[in-house]
Amino acid sequence: MAALRVAPYVCAYSDENEENLHIEIELPGVEKKDISFKMQETSFSIDASRGDIRYVGTYAVGCPVDPAQAKATFRNGLLTVDAPYVQPVAEETKEIPIAE
Repeated sequence: MAALRVAPYVCAYSDENEENLHIEIELPGVEKKDISFKMQETSFSIDASRGDIRYVGTYAVGCPVDPAQAKATFRNGLLTVDAPYVQPVAEETKEIPIAE
């Protein structure tokens, strides 16, 4: 029988200084060795297994973060990740002429 695929409970919010995205993912009964967490600037994904249950999901991030600076811990079935927001870069704006 294939593992039951379920979305884990995820809570994501800005820290008190609004400098980092704080993510909490509940993974009851899962061992650290059975967790795969991947992050990009605008999303993250989780894949974790516990016996016949597989927790999977991909989630969008509202503001870009720096995955290279992210830090994760796992204790008592709770995966906690803190990733700093990327500072916006001033983009060049160019007026585009409109033809008739």
